[in-house]
Amino acid sequence: MKIVDVKPHHIDEIEAIENDCFPLPWKRRDLENQMNADNCIFLAAVDDNDSVMGYVGLMFVLDEGYISNIAVAPEYRRRGIAGSLIKALVERTKNKLAFLTLEVRESNAPAISLYKKHGFKAVGLRKNYYEKPKENALLMTLFFDREEA
Repeated sequence: MKIVDVKPHHIDEIEAIENDCFPLPWKRRDLENQMNADNCIFLAAVDDNDSVMGYVGLMFVLDEGYISNIAVAPEYRRRGIAGSLIKALVERTKNKLAFLTLEVRESNAPAISLYKKHGFKAVGLRKNYYEKPKENALLMTLFFDREEA
């Protein structure tokens, strides 16, 4: 496995993973916009055949980073791929951004555990943030400057 910048030929596979993983998946044009935007980082974990196993997207403004999506294809889960994507994103941004933040479903214990393992801390709650089903989001942040608000 290696972590690469998303290229146009990866979008079909990312779109399929998005549809498998989320009840309200991003549309193809949104994925393409994330790949092409100057204020985004879009990484994929690929196998030896350059097939996408998972991906992570980040949007940033000034020194603030927002993880938009992280997903791993169901057949590749529990292999450390999400952790590798997070590590790669942290390495790429830790000297440029003050923090990374994300929302996660309150009931998604495996994801919350993964984020905690990588230094993210719960910093807030967004009531009824998610649809299908309606659910609160836990706001989690990794502070690079170590000065937590």
